Amino acid sequence: MKILLALLLSLLPTLAAAQDVTIFAAASLKEPLDAFAVTQPGLIVSYSGSGTLARQVMNGAPADLVIMAHPDWVTAMDDADVIVSDSITDLLSNEIVLVGPQETPDITLDPVALTRALGVDGRLAIGLTGSVPAGIYGRQALESLGLWNSVSDRLVETDSARAALALVARGEVPIGLVYATDARVEPTLKIVARFPVESHAPILYQAAVVKDGNVVAAQAVLDALTTSESLTTFAAAGFKPAPRQ
Repeated sequence: MKILLALLLSLLPTLAAAQDVTIFAAASLKEPLDAFAVTQPGLIVSYSGSGTLARQVMNGAPADLVIMAHPDWVTAMDDADVIVSDSITDLLSNEIVLVGPQETPDITLDPVALTRALGVDGRLAIGLTGSVPAGIYGRQALESLGLWNSVSDRLVETDSARAALALVARGEVPIGLVYATDARVEPTLKIVARFPVESHAPILYQAAVVKDGNVVAAQAVLDALTTSESLTTFAAAGFKPAPRQ
């Protein structure tokens, strides 16, 4: 992780205009955004599940810029008239995977293999399937692959993909459904299955400026996040380019 952080820092542009800007961002963005924030004086980043953050912004929380892991939450904020519509920017993509301890064998994505991986009493950690983006994408994938009925009553739903990752890392559950980028930051775990991209809606991270925030400075930060240097930084952390609409 130290080597990766050094690489991220070397790639990031410096932006004086970042002063006094607070970003509300999906928890899965923590490592590259933390590296970005180190180079930007006055930039503060608050992480949580996208649904939680969107609701906070719609209730007046003091954010200047938001980065959500699902476009539905950006649309909800736009409908609530709390973000600058013209600032909405397609930023990144990701991949959903199953993770388990290093000794876990690879899992075939079929009901029998998945049930066997869970064991007699084990549960599958996943973000809230009705509001956390990784959980929303995960449910779509499980349903499209005919796996939902075999696991729907064996879920531990969490408020973010990172919380699901932590449950697996602590040994409280045998496997978890998270982003591929999450798996990279937990050395005790490995990816044991990858969901086909066609099994769920395209994963899209969007950013937008908050109307009641520091609009000019927030737009400058957003512009810096979309430079080729910053996008290379996200790619180094495992993120993919935003899907074409």
